[in-house]
Amino acid sequence: MNQPGVYTKKGRNSQQRRFRYTTLRFIILFCAFLIIAINPCINYYLHNSFVQGWYQSFGIGSLWFVSPLEGLESLLITKTVYMPSIIGMVLPLLLVLLLGRVFCSWICPVTFILEITDRLRRAVSRKKYLRNRLIVVKKVLWFTLLAEILISMIIGAPLFVFLSPPGLVGREMMMLVFFHTLAIEGVLLLVIITLELVTRRFFCRSFCPLGALLALLGSKRKLLVVVESTQCVDCGACEQTCPMGLVPQMGEGITAYCWNCGECLDSCRTGALRFSWNTKYQ
Repeated sequence: MNQPGVYTKKGRNSQQRRFRYTTLRFIILFCAFLIIAINPCINYYLHNSFVQGWYQSFGIGSLWFVSPLEGLESLLITKTVYMPSIIGMVLPLLLVLLLGRVFCSWICPVTFILEITDRLRRAVSRKKYLRNRLIVVKKVLWFTLLAEILISMIIGAPLFVFLSPPGLVGREMMMLVFFHTLAIEGVLLLVIITLELVTRRFFCRSFCPLGALLALLGSKRKLLVVVESTQCVDCGACEQTCPMGLVPQMGEGITAYCWNCGECLDSCRTGALRFSWNTKYQ
């Protein structure tokens, strides 16, 4: 019997040029970052509030999108069902149920900053891959989520709203434009960036409560990274390049920890890895 996530049908021609997911993802990350970078300037200088907020709570006109974790915290703390918040979570929830934790890998402003940091590190060190020096058991991610929710309920305040790194990026930009200063909470972003010089995506892999909730909700997602066993030569390239510290060639692309970034697909020379929509395994 094959390992979970290993697809046994014959793969595509290994010489076929593969689509570069990493390039496309960087472009989308840049565009998403640009939205929250320009938005405060538009609000402040043009007095236009058509687009408001950042990726914790983001509004376009009367349409609002709410982070699932922010909505959950609000529900648990107030014990009140606030319908605008529930409606605002619908699209993000559909996205994660279908595609998994793609907000983290394709949209999150922290990921964009860490991508820049990673590229600068590679340019200076001339090393393509960064060996992860800080290893944390993957299951710590779930304890982070549980601890964050429990602490928020104990103190009676949404901890994630104040200390969410994706939210901090938008908040720091807003503070800079509106008040010409930075908030002290932004130090957390500096810590996360510094850790990126030692190990890739340390915070994202183990300590981001939003990432944990999205991973949990997306554990039964439809889009998966699968392995075509007849094509895999077990070279280890996908394991070296995976920012989540996974081993895609062993079928870990179907686990909750995979965030569907596509880096392993780009690194695979034989085309053994691919995205699959609701694949049935043999």
